[in-house]
Amino acid sequence: MKRLLRRIGRWLLGALLVLAALAVCSVLLYRWINPPLTWLMVSEWRRLGQIERQWVPLETMSAHVPRSAAAAEDANFCRHWGFDLDGIRAALADSSRLRGGSTISQQTAKNVFLWPDRTWTRKGLEAGFTLLIETLWSKERIMEVYLNVAEFDEGVFGVQAAAQEYWGLDAAELGPLRSGRLMAVLPNPKDRSPVSGDPWVNARGARIQNGAATIRVDGRAACFS
Repeated sequence: MKRLLRRIGRWLLGALLVLAALAVCSVLLYRWINPPLTWLMVSEWRRLGQIERQWVPLETMSAHVPRSAAAAEDANFCRHWGFDLDGIRAALADSSRLRGGSTISQQTAKNVFLWPDRTWTRKGLEAGFTLLIETLWSKERIMEVYLNVAEFDEGVFGVQAAAQEYWGLDAAELGPLRSGRLMAVLPNPKDRSPVSGDPWVNARGARIQNGAATIRVDGRAACFS
């Protein structure tokens, strides 16, 4: 019996090592190669019959876009290594704050490598992938991937497809107002629209616009600008 248990233990350890190696290889691959599809994209494709997406490099986007994303979701993106402990504490203490405790790095890890269900297994894997992308990718790459895989409307993924969908523009043409309102739809793009005239979306967009201007001035956008 002891021999059998040792054999099972060695098999499990070997399987875990193989899975860890595959995770590292996949993260390294996406350092240079753009993710072709994500779990959510496939799910939306099956549900809707089609999706809209068009990858654009970070350097061809308007500078207002990544600054607005950081202001909306993770103002300390350049100052942490994947987990913003101060942001988590603040979000727990005040649910009305502009952003929550999940960083852009965590959201990128979830969006690219995992599924959207809220389970402890998924959260544990998310933490591991977050550490990997923070170690193996640059901050610019994390921001670029995030802005290209996030869903901004039903079946509309990435800022280029969203800019085309809502305004008939390229991501390079988005100014501070439109960038702020686009990020205001997160994390519920199916229920919100930057062109709906919704007072809540407009007000949040204005706060994001102000936050983006602030992080540009105080240096918190330096790692991706």
